[in-house]
Amino acid sequence: MSPASEPSFTLKQGQYLAFIYAYTQLNGRSPAEADLQRFFRVTPPSVHQMVLTLERAGLIRRKPGVARSIQLLVEPEALPVLQNQTVKTSVLRY
Repeated sequence: MSPASEPSFTLKQGQYLAFIYAYTQLNGRSPAEADLQRFFRVTPPSVHQMVLTLERAGLIRRKPGVARSIQLLVEPEALPVLQNQTVKTSVLRY
């Protein structure tokens, strides 16, 4: 892939793409939206909106009505490193 044709995505989108890639490599199938929701600790509508955004941007493809059908359209080399998700808490640390 030449530099001029490298995909363009935001930091957050890159993390979703990196998770989809890592999950698929580890599990042999693509993640469900619920898997994305658990990892990123966001609401179901937030995950669904991101999936639609990634699809509209041409970064992923899905088959309508088929579960776990997310297919990554970005070369693995173009993906960022998947960052650990921090837990937000109001509990004070000692």
